[in-house]
Amino acid sequence: MTKIKILSTGMFLILSLSAYGEQVKDTGVDFYGLQQNLQRYSPLTQINDQNVKQLKPAWILSLGDNRGQQTQPLIINGVMYATTHNATYAIDAKTGRQIWKTTIEYPADTVTCCGITNRGMTWYKNKLYRVTLDNHIQAVSPGNGAVVWEQIAADVKDGFSMTSAPLLANGTLITGIAGGEFGVRAFLDGWDPETGKHLWRFYTIPEPDQPGGDTWQGDDWRRGGGPTWLIGSYDKELDLVYWGVGNAAPWNSQMHPGDNLYTNSIVAIRPGTGELIWHFQFTPNDPFDYDGVNDPILVDINIDGKPRKVLMQANRNGYFYVLDRTNGELLKANQFVDKVTWADGIDMKTGRPILAERVKNMLETSETTEIWPAAFGGKGLAPMSYSPTTGLAYANTFNVGWKYTPIQQEYKPGIFYIGMKFEWVLPKGPKGSLRAIDPLSGKAKWQFPTDVPMNGGTLVTEGNVVFSGAQTGELYAFNALTGEKLWEFRTGSGIIAPPITYQLDGKQYVAVASGIGGVYNNFSGDPELKNINPGGSLWVFELGDSSNTSTVHANTILSPIVATASTEETNEDKTVWLETVKKGAELYEQTCSHCHGVEMKTSGTTFDLRTFPKEDKSRFMKSVTEGTGTMPAWGDKLSEEEISAIYEYVIH
Repeated sequence: MTKIKILSTGMFLILSLSAYGEQVKDTGVDFYGLQQNLQRYSPLTQINDQNVKQLKPAWILSLGDNRGQQTQPLIINGVMYATTHNATYAIDAKTGRQIWKTTIEYPADTVTCCGITNRGMTWYKNKLYRVTLDNHIQAVSPGNGAVVWEQIAADVKDGFSMTSAPLLANGTLITGIAGGEFGVRAFLDGWDPETGKHLWRFYTIPEPDQPGGDTWQGDDWRRGGGPTWLIGSYDKELDLVYWGVGNAAPWNSQMHPGDNLYTNSIVAIRPGTGELIWHFQFTPNDPFDYDGVNDPILVDINIDGKPRKVLMQANRNGYFYVLDRTNGELLKANQFVDKVTWADGIDMKTGRPILAERVKNMLETSETTEIWPAAFGGKGLAPMSYSPTTGLAYANTFNVGWKYTPIQQEYKPGIFYIGMKFEWVLPKGPKGSLRAIDPLSGKAKWQFPTDVPMNGGTLVTEGNVVFSGAQTGELYAFNALTGEKLWEFRTGSGIIAPPITYQLDGKQYVAVASGIGGVYNNFSGDPELKNINPGGSLWVFELGDSSNTSTVHANTILSPIVATASTEETNEDKTVWLETVKKGAELYEQTCSHCHGVEMKTSGTTFDLRTFPKEDKSRFMKSVTEGTGTMPAWGDKLSEEEISAIYEYVIH
């Protein structure tokens, strides 16, 4: 039996009786993405657009970690399982009481590209599976957190790292790998989930005599990148896994001519063997780190009056793609953000972007050129959601550009290998917006702009609610059809994780991890984040019986300028710098900028090197060489002379 609620738009939404308080069975969260189609859609309706304003905290748990929190918890048999970069948790999902916690110790030379984090776990046949920053795959007992088996996928000293949940498909555990910015040759691995036996490896960069190998020149393929650092999706009926492949290395495409397969692509593979079935490349010979790793969402929809099994992705390059997931055929490709200057559109016959004249000129002359979107993308890593009821996709989008200068760079293992210099173009006003996007046109039905881009992912429910968190700390609830903001609650730190919802003993909950960090916070130097303190915690909400429980909306307060920091912009002629300072600046961008900010403009959660005392060189040398606190050791990657040059740049 059901009841029908008529929405103000004239559309109908079917709600189960659970929306009116009747008892229904428990609903957990078995998968990363809620289901393996990655739609992040929940059929739960107890919390809906009429009562969501009554949400109140049910419990909060500190994670004891100041790094960025991107975990998506699982809810299995009433237990919440969550991760940080160095710990695994089991928590009573109703009360928030910790059941157990296990920790991970890392070697001092563990270096990652774009944030020390972990995004979650996978559940299969009474085991949990997670990865670690130093490339270990762990099978974990849900009873006590003990490691049942452990394997190593790659050597962290080569620049590899692992941050995302594995995928379980047709009895095979599949893991991806990060490290494209370090010039690795990346891959996907298949494992036996029971024993940990390695079953297969699919390299995303083919050798010269393999299919696609002719899209590389010389030995470029050996350090070609192609990371697989976000999770894929799985169609059980077709028995196909869809996985996004990231950037070529280095970013400067002048240094690796050709289409560079299978970078910036979706690959469809057989989970049992790793066999490639089809691929689609979004951005051949990509200069701008646009990647192809964003979530491949699987949806069955009608296109031109015909039912189609499709894969949709809001790509970082600013175009929203719809592919036939049975064969990779391009069906739609439309711009979904306001400003795209690198291309003039997508050629629907070939699927290739139509390069803008400014990009052609940049590649010919190496002139500094303003490009939109920046490497953050039109949409970044934050997971999108899709509602089969509204037919809309909900994505956090960016409105940020950059000034890009190609340079030549020598490859060095374990060092950032990007071959370019850049400067962000942060507009005044909104730098992003949450958008409800029509997948077939790319147009936004509604949008919610924010001064700081939201970067934590979205959740949509049959209760006609979209949830998403802000880097400034708010968890928002919106009407999924109209975009009306229905509720907001400010957590203790910034949110860069996707929300989930679950139901236990007839009560629905909404959960999200809070804890600022991540690539935008680390790289952008956005002053609006300086007053957002780190600190990881899990927040779980339930319905109260009061009226509106929203916290009072307050705009972000900018922090005062630190007197000892050289924060004022100057017009200094960098061509007259001493050679050691020039060399130090180059090394800084390759080794330090991904934690301490471009040109040392940090958002505040990492040490502000502009405040480093000029007279304490020995402390600087020791800290960089041996590591300090959460900073890794660089002594085996940088010579004493190179570290000294970075110091000269820092104090300049």
